[in-house]
Amino acid sequence: VQLQASGGGLVQAGGSLRLSCAASGSILSIVNMAWYRQTPGKQREWVASAGTLSGTDAADSVKGRFTISRDNAKKTVHLQMNSLKPEDTAVYYCYALITTTQAPGIAEHYWGRGTLVTVSS
Repeated sequence: VQLQASGGGLVQAGGSLRLSCAASGSILSIVNMAWYRQTPGKQREWVASAGTLSGTDAADSVKGRFTISRDNAKKTVHLQMNSLKPEDTAVYYCYALITTTQAPGIAEHYWGRGTLVTVSS
């Protein structure tokens, strides 16, 4: 299983970016897809998630500005980020909890490579 993220970049404060992450491989089902972010010297923090059964949720720090959505047919998750602030600058990581055809009874954790989002003031 691979998670391929895209969409990071440089944007001015108040601007918007859209991150996308596509899952590929021997996927049987996707239980959850989410976004995390990390800045140097800090722990990786949860940003938003879209669970098959649990629905969507977002951290208080981004609620009302970021929207997560899933395209189940394309096995893709998007993160629409509006009203970006300099403190949103971070490496954003895609995460997925997936069952595979090789191990259908076990949900495993997968991470994509990060994509850098830089918000200038």
